[in-house]
Amino acid sequence: MAVYDLEEQEQLAELKTWWTQYGNLITAIVVALALSVLGWQGWNWWQRSQSSEASALYMSLQRAAAQQDAKRTRELAGVLIDKYSSTAYAGMAALLSGKTQAETGDLKTAKAQLQWAADNARDEALRDLARLRLATVLLDEKAYDEAMKWLAAEPAAASFAPRFGEVRGDVFAALGKTAEAKAAYAAALAKLAEKVGAGGTAAQQVAPYKAVLQDKLDALGTGTVGGAK
Repeated sequence: MAVYDLEEQEQLAELKTWWTQYGNLITAIVVALALSVLGWQGWNWWQRSQSSEASALYMSLQRAAAQQDAKRTRELAGVLIDKYSSTAYAGMAALLSGKTQAETGDLKTAKAQLQWAADNARDEALRDLARLRLATVLLDEKAYDEAMKWLAAEPAAASFAPRFGEVRGDVFAALGKTAEAKAAYAAALAKLAEKVGAGGTAAQQVAPYKAVLQDKLDALGTGTVGGAK
């Protein structure tokens, strides 16, 4: 029994020595882990709170846009961009508000908000759509070179490819570059065909848009597609 007590005392002494050497380090690690968990939980709570608040603001913005209340739409988009830029709603708000501002004639604000969405929206498809809408606004303003800059990169979403080709064709047509315009419209038609296939319901659904593209191509007259004018 005395031997047992002696062994226990030796083990206790070793434990005390070990703790003296490593106790502060272990305590620091435990505290750091606890703070990390608390920080992560706090971050998640903050993210959920931000998303909830942004969602409510975006719903209000949708109502304002539906009523063509450009001022209210612009203000709500500004709040979402300034205070909730980390949420997906900020890009959606900038895109919708930009569309509303363009429709109501405030092209300066429309361009600013669409450019913000094109540069900062979290979703790649939203960035593509913002680029497309911004290019159409610039086309209306006859800012052809700037419009082409926003159309230069192919969209990530294949569904936008025909529209990008069409607007490129519109810009070329406005510049009097007939051959380039025809090539762009023809490319848009080809992308549309790839998207929907040879027939079926999808082909029927896009038939009116296909007709628009074909009309634009036909309006440029006959001749070789592509090459210099």
